[in-house]
Amino acid sequence: MTDNNIYDIIIIGGGPAGLTAGMYACRGEMRALLIEKAGSGGQILMAELVENYPGFPEGISGYELTDKMKKQAEKFGLDIRMEEVKGIVRAGMEITVITEKWKYRCLAVIMAAGANPRKLGVPGEDELRGRGVSYCATCDGPFFRDKKIVVIGGGNSAVHEAVFLSKFGRSVKLIHRRSRLRATKILQKTFFTNEKTEFVKDSIVIGINGKDMVESVLLKNVKTGEKSKINCGGIFVAVGVIPNSKFLKENVEIDEKGYIITDNDMKTSADGIFACGDVRKKTMRQVINACGEGAQAVYSAQEYVEELKGISYGKDFSV
Repeated sequence: MTDNNIYDIIIIGGGPAGLTAGMYACRGEMRALLIEKAGSGGQILMAELVENYPGFPEGISGYELTDKMKKQAEKFGLDIRMEEVKGIVRAGMEITVITEKWKYRCLAVIMAAGANPRKLGVPGEDELRGRGVSYCATCDGPFFRDKKIVVIGGGNSAVHEAVFLSKFGRSVKLIHRRSRLRATKILQKTFFTNEKTEFVKDSIVIGINGKDMVESVLLKNVKTGEKSKINCGGIFVAVGVIPNSKFLKENVEIDEKGYIITDNDMKTSADGIFACGDVRKKTMRQVINACGEGAQAVYSAQEYVEELKGISYGKDFSV
């Protein structure tokens, strides 16, 4: 390849953080490529209604929101390719991003690959996935009309999914290992005032039963050790996520859960590699701060690239 075939910045991941980074990179006249393995959007695609993103007082679906982000980034010239990244290799100041199809050279990488739903790891989960076991209420909820539904988890995602599923199911039981939920107060109020929803506290799932489809879930009370069974036609798992950082673990510092550690400028422990969005170690995981991190990551990456090229003069991103 010639120097003209080296990207300034390659962004890995096409969720809100990655799409924002791509837009800012192109507006900053950087030669940028975004690589996404499954299609732009990320986990927010699962949200039927996003009510807390500024500018949409009536709310907006996750799909529509990210579709608008994608079109806006493409308007500024972002190159988006559907490939899966397998690894990255550094040679001097250049970084090679390796996919299953090609090798792309660049000067800086922005990791925005997000995270995937965490599994329970109990008997019956894998065997009945797609046959009553689901990780996306928005995707699969309509298939469970008039059925008894179980949701596992205690955070915002779990409570939101339980309320959403009450539109379809006959009843929804929310199973959580603790005696109280971790979700925000406003979500809890919506949940506890819903006549179709019920909270099952201090309990964990130890098995999922069913021959061709889910028929029941086995529980264990963490305080008494007592086991019980709940008959149901669907189980939705919402117990957190696993960051998509596996192929980067030899390149940058990550924490014990797999999240990439950065400073406030989105810089990782490796020169030229930046991270933003849900793959990054942080306390808040919302669309709005993912977008802000994407913008900051580009600002830092652009400074880095221009220093390598010897043209750095403190580009201002304030507008």
